[in-house]
Amino acid sequence: MKKAVFPVLCLAALCACNPQSDTVNAKLNSYATVEIGTTSLSGISDNGKQVLDYFKLISTEIDNIYWDQSFGDKAAMTKLPTNAQRVFALVNYGPWDRLTDEPFVEGYGTRPLGANFYPADMTDEEFDALEDPAKLSPYTLIRRGADGKLQVVWYHDAYKESLDRISNYLHAAADYTIKPSVRNYLLKKIDAMRSDNYYESDLAWIEMDDSKMDLVIGPNMTKDDRRYGIKASYESYVLLKDLALSESLAEYTAMIPELQKALPCPDEYKTFTPGTSSQMFAFNALSYAGAANAGIKKIALNLPYDPKVQAEKGTRTALLNNVIRQKFNKIVRPAGRLLIEQDQQPNLDVDAFFWNIAFREVAHGLGVKQTVNGKGSVTEALGNEALTLEEIKGDIVGVYLNIYLIKKGLIDHLVTREDAITTFITGLVRSSRFGNAEALGRANIICYNYLKEQGAFEHGRSGLYHIDYDKAEAAITSLAEKVLTLQATGDRAGADALVAAYSEIPESLAQDFAAMDRAAIPTDLRFQFVW
Repeated sequence: MKKAVFPVLCLAALCACNPQSDTVNAKLNSYATVEIGTTSLSGISDNGKQVLDYFKLISTEIDNIYWDQSFGDKAAMTKLPTNAQRVFALVNYGPWDRLTDEPFVEGYGTRPLGANFYPADMTDEEFDALEDPAKLSPYTLIRRGADGKLQVVWYHDAYKESLDRISNYLHAAADYTIKPSVRNYLLKKIDAMRSDNYYESDLAWIEMDDSKMDLVIGPNMTKDDRRYGIKASYESYVLLKDLALSESLAEYTAMIPELQKALPCPDEYKTFTPGTSSQMFAFNALSYAGAANAGIKKIALNLPYDPKVQAEKGTRTALLNNVIRQKFNKIVRPAGRLLIEQDQQPNLDVDAFFWNIAFREVAHGLGVKQTVNGKGSVTEALGNEALTLEEIKGDIVGVYLNIYLIKKGLIDHLVTREDAITTFITGLVRSSRFGNAEALGRANIICYNYLKEQGAFEHGRSGLYHIDYDKAEAAITSLAEKVLTLQATGDRAGADALVAAYSEIPESLAQDFAAMDRAAIPTDLRFQFVW
């Protein structure tokens, strides 16, 4: 990892004459600043407020660990010569624009595929020759020893100082909480962070279903390891449950076994049985930290990722309602009004957006986790494209399930099939602006190109999108079956071919991006925390 070793004045001079620095303000302004959190904690007991204070301290430490994983030298970014550069570095957790992987600070090359998980000079041959099986753990770093040879370092050793502080805060929060399930979870999380074994804490988290507060914490997603797709990044979310909305979601968790059976693929590709304790809750987010806060902001979660826990207990879908609605109001609705034919614009619907997102997260817990033909887990079989395929599955199977339930009359009767499809396609266009550098943007581009090829939409004489709803539904079903099949059979060549065939940004989409830029429609959000 390149370190910033220049004197600050020298770096300032380099940036001042670098044409890239002229665009940083525009890049920063493409993220709409929104407030999240709350200035009122009415309904939360004094003990609960103390617990939340410790959650805030935990989030700060998680952020520090993630800076090390993502880049390695936060101090260099705080000394950049302009405010725009400093703030944009905080958005991206380093000197690279995450939408393009290119640097916006002079002196840095393209963003490393392995982030700071591996030595910058490590070759694939060296990694393959390393005999320690722990190299494949999501919770280890690869470093060079004093002899120059590769060695494995567990997260709990590499980040011991921060993790010790986190453990102390978790223990203090456990002492304050009045909920036994919360106390159990927090204490189990201490054990997990000290051992890098998260099984028991994942079980405890699923069992913690009676709390108004939630702390999602740990090394979770592997999106930052674009070299091998192995290493997990630290992140945290502090959440407050929306009790009324969560109650209305409860009926859908009971339907998860039915939804698994309804997937559009052969029965042998949906043999995984989700646990019966799966949950779907609505929350308002108070804070994001670490990987959660880097670049594009997630609006929903489906955890834990451990397939053993998913089979035994299920998953928790957390819908971040305040952020979902901010994204719709700030980005999706304005994009739709700009790009969709006027007579189809009434089908842009915030509730359809909510349900598409809800079932996108449910979809992540469906399908299979192990290949059906002995190739191991889906992640092992599909390698570094596994995350892209999983993101496609979430997007396309999510809208498929929403349409399925709408047609059965089980979603709010005001939300129609046309609402779900119009809002979904608009979402694909706006999310494709994330680019193909990361799995999320790449997945949206693939979905867009596939649906376009199948005639789901076309640009009419006005240059606006006209959607053919029947063809769109057929294309959604077809792509869902294709992705579920690739995962179930562990077809690495087929996955690579799908990505290669559909992940390029077509000229029509590039023109849409330019139109959204001219209309000053934000690419995404950045948060101002008011809690």
